[in-house]
Amino acid sequence: MRSHLKARTRLVLTGTAVLAAIGLLAGCTGSGADEGSVVDQGTSDEENVASGETVVIGFSGPAADHGWLGAINSGAIAAAESFDDVELKVAEGTNDPIAQIAAVETFINEGVDAIVLLPTDGAALTEIAIQAMEAGIPVINVDREFSSPFAARTTVLGDNYGMGVSAGTYICEQLGDTPDAVVAEIAGIDSLPLTQDRSQGFADALEDCGLDVTARVAADFTVAGGEAAASQLLAANPKIDALWNHDDDQGIGVLAAIAAAGRDEFFMMGGAGSRSAMEAIQADDSVLKATVIYPSTQAADGVALARLIAQGKTMSDLITPTIPNRIVLDAPVVTKENVDQYIDLSFE
Repeated sequence: MRSHLKARTRLVLTGTAVLAAIGLLAGCTGSGADEGSVVDQGTSDEENVASGETVVIGFSGPAADHGWLGAINSGAIAAAESFDDVELKVAEGTNDPIAQIAAVETFINEGVDAIVLLPTDGAALTEIAIQAMEAGIPVINVDREFSSPFAARTTVLGDNYGMGVSAGTYICEQLGDTPDAVVAEIAGIDSLPLTQDRSQGFADALEDCGLDVTARVAADFTVAGGEAAASQLLAANPKIDALWNHDDDQGIGVLAAIAAAGRDEFFMMGGAGSRSAMEAIQADDSVLKATVIYPSTQAADGVALARLIAQGKTMSDLITPTIPNRIVLDAPVVTKENVDQYIDLSFE
């Protein structure tokens, strides 16, 4: 096994796309293709599905103190259990970079075949990830990027800027030609690059249709923070036409504040894709009409990729014989019309 280890366009991959890629047909094999042509490169669906030599994968993620993070961890475990040739070693979730570094050191010392790592701090975990790579252990970096390209074999990311673009585009479509529309935004933690990216994408998409963010407040990804921020926003703005809340967990508090204020003159869209948000969209009985996916399956995708990398394979629908080194997942909008397609991927 160790021998294998030594040896604005976005990839439109939804939450389970990398997992699904293992079950995709090899494709590109048009009728009459000559044996040995380019279409025969890569690995076939049958080869990817078939059990291979057991792959030992180390997984480390942050503490599950948010619904999305809990789904990240459970998704990684479920993905590993779906393969009979994967053994997953799971480190205890932590928000302490020092503890996470120690967990990765343990994986290196144990000689695992691959490591899937969602770092609590990308910069802080970069050096230990480089050490793993130098030891011949491919690292799959999830969600929060390292500060060096040498720290990961493959990086799997959600599209924060794309979330903002998707949210802004949806609002533009709903409001039509209303240049005086009041568009409000409840962000997450403003100091985080992910929040900044989401807000920039939102502003850029709105600008494209002649709108801008009229009112904006920031919360903290918690229910209480969402309620407090929304109460402040509503009190300061007697008229709103559309509202984008970045995070569905804090959105529970946002909806509570909206209900308490008796406001229903606007529509709201959420972010990330929680079960409660999708159920509200299904019911169609509140101001929440849509949400934007930020895939909670990224670590599950990472486990699936780690297995293929360790076994010297690629995704079965690719011609190139190796796994891409960077995969950015899609940020689709979920509405009443398509919620059934996405609700099974939602997180509690």
